[in-house]
Amino acid sequence: MNDDKRLTPSSRQARLPITYKQGHIAPLYKLLYCLLACWLTVLSFAVPVAAAPAEIYLPNPDVVIDAGHGGVDGGASHGPWLEKDLNLALAKSLYRSLAAKHLIVALNRTGDYALSDDNRWLRIPSRHKRDLAQRTGLANELRPKLLVSLHLNTSSDPRQSGPVVLHQRDTSSRLAAALIQQSLNRVYGTNSRAPAVGRTYYVLNHAACPAVIVELGYLTNASDRSRLTTSHEQQRIVQALAEGIGQYLLIERVLGR
Repeated sequence: MNDDKRLTPSSRQARLPITYKQGHIAPLYKLLYCLLACWLTVLSFAVPVAAAPAEIYLPNPDVVIDAGHGGVDGGASHGPWLEKDLNLALAKSLYRSLAAKHLIVALNRTGDYALSDDNRWLRIPSRHKRDLAQRTGLANELRPKLLVSLHLNTSSDPRQSGPVVLHQRDTSSRLAAALIQQSLNRVYGTNSRAPAVGRTYYVLNHAACPAVIVELGYLTNASDRSRLTTSHEQQRIVQALAEGIGQYLLIERVLGR
């Protein structure tokens, strides 16, 4: 508690050597006040005080969605279809679906551009490495419960089809991959398909959070291509992704992880 008593006009009058009237400052007191104000002004110019940097608080998202490729990097292609465009369309739809479930979601690409263009900290010649580093770097800054990277496949064999989910070696990533794979298998009719460890993938090896890469089918397969480029089928894919992700988050919450 502050022991100083508040000065009332009557108590101030007793302490000042000159007359004090309410609403009026006597000449000597005014002179002292002006001298003090001038001294503080000079001091403020002589010793500038740096403004404290504004602190930005970002909530840790439940999910970061990585829309693979973009800009100069078109990814896989077949005829008029480019992987980067389909990845983005599916990523945006997944973002809306998860947000509707009241989850905190971040999407790392909202247009047709390469994330390597935003990377100013990794000074290496490889645009591809800068792109991948930007994706993992953003996820590591946001620290989500899960990073989901969306991609499409191609093959010289047009019979190759169906989704495959790649995961890290840790338990949480394996769990997310299994649940997402199971959910997608029901849509694609690939019930025997199992997720796999992505040993050589930069995003999986450098993400500090649980992460999965979801290969959503083969552009070189007619059935997959039709599914990936049809609005109604795209929505079924997104619903399957959202279902698997939701199950993963629920289990992790129950396990206290």
